[in-house]
Amino acid sequence: MGEQGESAFKILFTEEQIKNKIIELGMQITRDYKGENLTVIGILKGAFIFAADLIRQINIPVAVDFIAVSSYGSATKSSGEVKIIKDLDISVKGRHLLLVEDIVDTGLTLKYLLENLKSREPASIKTCVLLDKPQARKVEVPIDYRGFTVDNVFVVGYGLDYDQKYRNLPYIAYLE
Repeated sequence: MGEQGESAFKILFTEEQIKNKIIELGMQITRDYKGENLTVIGILKGAFIFAADLIRQINIPVAVDFIAVSSYGSATKSSGEVKIIKDLDISVKGRHLLLVEDIVDTGLTLKYLLENLKSREPASIKTCVLLDKPQARKVEVPIDYRGFTVDNVFVVGYGLDYDQKYRNLPYIAYLE
């Protein structure tokens, strides 16, 4: 059990477990994209730490860009409405894309982004998700690379926040 500020946490995945999973994902992505140039698109803000650690484990040429979307505000449940806050800086036409997301719960954000990016004519698009929360799913979305599956609890740490707090925790926990 960890504590920071006013909230108590129950640790789900330790710093070491996360590190080992990212090494495993990086090796798999490296194998799958061998001989290709890959563009990793991190979804801000939650996936920035995961994306940074992941690209260091991918041993092929990698371009990186970020897109920022909002569907939460300060609530703990998705509003269902997705808005692009910051778009990509590069054209993705003809590129192999790996969309990196911190967590998939309802699937609405990922579905929206996949449809949006597919309309930009990439060579291919796959997804890499640190946390999959299938019990919360409202729409099915493809997850090509999955870190961990979690129950339907609200998680924080390792980039995931509650009202812009706790992203800096080196582990993933849920609020008790």
